[in-house]
Amino acid sequence: MSSTIRIMTKDDKPCIMDMMRVFYASPAVLSNGSEEIFSNDIDNCVNDSPYLEGYVFEDDGNVQGYAMIAKSFSTEFGKPCIWIEDLYLKDQYRGSGLGKAFFDFITEKYTDCIFRLEVEEENERAIGLYKKCGFDVLPYMEMKK
Repeated sequence: MSSTIRIMTKDDKPCIMDMMRVFYASPAVLSNGSEEIFSNDIDNCVNDSPYLEGYVFEDDGNVQGYAMIAKSFSTEFGKPCIWIEDLYLKDQYRGSGLGKAFFDFITEKYTDCIFRLEVEEENERAIGLYKKCGFDVLPYMEMKK
């Protein structure tokens, strides 16, 4: 398989929306999202937002999955922070090395950054990938308002 990782475009929106519906309805994600949120997320990935970037995984025009990252600064770690917001691969491409390829790609693109992500405790397969890619568990609870 000769997969590529490329920047998301506005033409990807229908396909990404379909994948987001599946991803956010799965046990891998705590919230269900909404059509409005999905649409806003994609729009921010493809416009000039300094905060959000979207990527598409494909092989010969066949979309295999997508990822979204958000940019911030971590005062806790004293450096820029890249949040892996979404990482979704269609079932048939899981375990193919695409997840690791994405982590290699993003850490090469953003050097000297801290990388963070959230994962559901039950998602053992994802946790295994994240640990293999060098992620460690942070021992605290996150809150939101």
